[in-house]
Amino acid sequence: MKKIFYLILICTSIATSCSSKAQNSDTKSSLTDRNATAETKILYKKLILNVEKGILFGHQDDLAYGVNWKYKTKRSDVKDITGDYPAVYGWDLGGLEKKSTTNIDGVPFDKMRQFIKDAHTRGGVVTLSWHLDNPLTGNNAWDTTPKSLVSALPGGESHEKFKSWLDEAAKYILTLKDRKGKQIPILYRPYHELTGNWFWWCKNNGNPDEFKLLWRFTIDYLQKKGVHNLIYVYNTADFKTKDEFLEYYPGSNYADILSFDKYQYTDPTRDNSFVENCQNQFKIMNEVAKEQNKIMAFAETGYEAIPYDKWWTNTLMKAIGDYKISYVLVWRNDGWQEKEQKMHYYAPYKGQISEKDFVDFYNLDRTFFEKEAAKENLYQK
Repeated sequence: MKKIFYLILICTSIATSCSSKAQNSDTKSSLTDRNATAETKILYKKLILNVEKGILFGHQDDLAYGVNWKYKTKRSDVKDITGDYPAVYGWDLGGLEKKSTTNIDGVPFDKMRQFIKDAHTRGGVVTLSWHLDNPLTGNNAWDTTPKSLVSALPGGESHEKFKSWLDEAAKYILTLKDRKGKQIPILYRPYHELTGNWFWWCKNNGNPDEFKLLWRFTIDYLQKKGVHNLIYVYNTADFKTKDEFLEYYPGSNYADILSFDKYQYTDPTRDNSFVENCQNQFKIMNEVAKEQNKIMAFAETGYEAIPYDKWWTNTLMKAIGDYKISYVLVWRNDGWQEKEQKMHYYAPYKGQISEKDFVDFYNLDRTFFEKEAAKENLYQK
């Protein structure tokens, strides 16, 4: 009897072990959306593999405008310097909720659609954020009127309006198709910088359960509308501990990529806090990523006007350190001088003080721009 008992125990143990390994393997390569398109699944798996090779470089609104130019065919400040486009293109859906023809940055949605298609055709990756208006007041995303978040939840006074906004987003996302009519895979970054206090969805405007409900409802609703080409990016602002990073986290089955946003505000030659803080946050996030079989990203960063000539190789790369991340994206180049305001840009342009260092950054083995991304065939098995 003892032999039979131990045999059963051993077999059960082996089966459990195999099941556990199968589950871990599935988690590592599976998406939040179990009905994701084949192309979206392929991109996600390729992103997982690519973190072992290097970091995809991204730039917000790269094809739409730059320093002293707008809507010039195939123009890009990044390409002007390196001869290559970014590997990742950031765009924003802000404006769809009020059926505007242009987004929050003034980019026509029709043009944005074509920019997305062009980038995808060349082998680039697209990520979308959404600075959607406050559903309670109708003011912009920075209106933190109390209970705004709660109003968007099921049963809330703005819930029906909020659903209509999600309808507009779904309609637009479903128009993002490649030349064969297939939906283009998108890295979607909803409710970004949620650990801050400057958007209506931030942690000061709702408790963890309320935010998690908002996140989960959004993902579930978009999928019910037939949107199955999204890879979901969980994106915080600052955090100091693992508990703080996970406090508002909707769960591993509702996020595919872990990330945070952090900008340089002080002189890096005198103050090393940007590097130190990034390293601390990457250390914490890396621990979570390993536990949950997720990949990481530096979803937004930059140094406005880049006044330090070695920022790319001597600050940004040190901030990332040895951590394996899928991509890093710097913010937009809104450098149109007619606005009579200071130049607002985060990638260099021809003649900018950090131009040479950016070329050195481009030439690093670890950084991937569009040509190298295309060689990786991110959308093919």
